[in-house]
Amino acid sequence: MNEENLEAIMGLIVHAGNAKSDAMEAIQAAKKGDFSEATEKIQQAEASLVEAHHAQTGMLTKEAQGDHMTVTLLTVHSQDHLMTAIAFTDLAKEIIDLYKRV
Repeated sequence: MNEENLEAIMGLIVHAGNAKSDAMEAIQAAKKGDFSEATEKIQQAEASLVEAHHAQTGMLTKEAQGDHMTVTLLTVHSQDHLMTAIAFTDLAKEIIDLYKRV
């Protein structure tokens, strides 16, 4: 695996991890009734997801241009990490809405 692909994969993992952490912090803030902090943390999570998507889009663009990458366990892990972070962030928004109603 070349250095550029490794950077993209690690970018996915790092940014997705940051998004999931921020989403969890958003839930905790909502649980305490601090909805301003919850909103800020969700916005940070979404910004991290955008960064992760940029890394993913770069990888997909190269693939579409014929520059095929060998799929490794690390590659699969990075994609799984991103999808989990997206789902978790979406779920965090719903949980925050529920805390607002309580």
